[in-house]
Amino acid sequence: MTDPFILAIDQGTTNTKAILVNAAGAVAAEASVRVQLEFPRPGWVECDARALWQTVQAAAGTALAKLDRPTVAAIAVANQRESVVAWDRRTGEPLGPCISWQCRRTASACDELRERGHEARLRQRTGLSIDPTFSATKARWLLDRIEDADARTRRGELCLGTVDSWILWNLSGGATFATDLTNASRTQLLDLDRLAWDPELLDLFGIPEPVLPGIRGSSARLGSVADGSTIPAGIPIAAAIGDSHAALFGHGGPEPGAVKATYGTGTSLMAPIEHPVRAADLTTTIAWSIEPPDRAGQIEARYALEGNITATGAALEWVASLLRLPGGEEELTRLAATVEDSAGVCLVPAFAGLGAPYWDADARGSITGITRGTTSAHLARAAIHSIACQVRDLLDVLLAASPTQPMQLLADGGAMRSDMLAQTQADLLRLPVWRAQSGTLAALGAAYLAGLATGLWASVDDIRRLPRRYDRFEPGADPGAIEATYRAWRAAVRRTLSRPEAGRTTVGTEA
Repeated sequence: MTDPFILAIDQGTTNTKAILVNAAGAVAAEASVRVQLEFPRPGWVECDARALWQTVQAAAGTALAKLDRPTVAAIAVANQRESVVAWDRRTGEPLGPCISWQCRRTASACDELRERGHEARLRQRTGLSIDPTFSATKARWLLDRIEDADARTRRGELCLGTVDSWILWNLSGGATFATDLTNASRTQLLDLDRLAWDPELLDLFGIPEPVLPGIRGSSARLGSVADGSTIPAGIPIAAAIGDSHAALFGHGGPEPGAVKATYGTGTSLMAPIEHPVRAADLTTTIAWSIEPPDRAGQIEARYALEGNITATGAALEWVASLLRLPGGEEELTRLAATVEDSAGVCLVPAFAGLGAPYWDADARGSITGITRGTTSAHLARAAIHSIACQVRDLLDVLLAASPTQPMQLLADGGAMRSDMLAQTQADLLRLPVWRAQSGTLAALGAAYLAGLATGLWASVDDIRRLPRRYDRFEPGADPGAIEATYRAWRAAVRRTLSRPEAGRTTVGTEA
């Protein structure tokens, strides 16, 4: 009999990955399938929900085929957060697109909520600000476009959930309709203190509770795989967690005092905390949660402070496409290395507004500082600077709110493959950057949680003892030069904001 593996699926914004992880925490096989996004109107981002599920099956099937009849002990799911799907409970057919977390189609609904004075209430109850990123207004948008939605809700025919719920439903053949606390905490419908759907918030957004999934721990027995997919039937489904939270756990379930940044399409900066703390311009969220196997129905939750940037890796992808670089983001980095700096050029990638700490859905991107001497290499360098500067914006806010101060930044994600970005980030933060050598940290974190639920690992301490490798980048640039770069960035952001007051309380007003 072969050693058991965890099959971990990481369903992200632009790719779906699958890996097989053994008891030593090593990745034995992996696969990746591209997700096709659609942009039907300016600021709108969506994809076909059925096609999304097909990418999960394709990635999982390809990873499994790379080993000779592997023994799979459990399935784990990490997923893009806040994106929403509606489907028919009887047929499993989607009733609209999967609306992406990046989508701004509900900006006007968010403005109305803000004008009606609900911002303070929502932040206190959910830990989240009012913004189109989060799921509730997108969920209501979908319900408004389903024929006879109210009657069908009363008859129990509708399901409405984030991507984890959609994947769990399909994996289990409709037997499991659940979400975990990390995903629930990003919907604006969860009471962060009671860890339950909030009746007042459901009423505020017009979301009937019967259409929502049950809330479970991130590490929990969530059902089993049904016939009809590329994954063998009967395997336990033992973890579900939002991808950024999974990446945090993939660093070994770090204690308070750590700060993690996941550099994907966007970037999530997350710091574990002991108890919920409400902080202006940041969100309070569930870092991860565990249902102890010997205490049914109980969930142990760990909290975190988080800031979310809408476009970081997306900025590199966009500039590489704009410059028609056949080598994509890797060629962009090589091009940026041909110049010493951006020569004053700043890119603010507010393609769909700015997230934390500005929360300005109406901001739009800009390129400033262009002269006759500006080259494509300067724009490439500005794209890399835009990521590091946005993370600096967030870390400054997080340091002011967090009860503990970090000694280094734990980094992961596709965009962080660039040594130039890693070094620029260390220089801007004046902190060491520890870049995980693993490119599948979110999937690894989900696998760890499934292993806890099925006994592959006995405790979080066992997971912390697993080997993990990092590349370390120390601050090295001249502090005066790097601060000049950051001041130029801040000036460019101010020109981009639709509301002059956005971010002023926490990011400052210096020139």
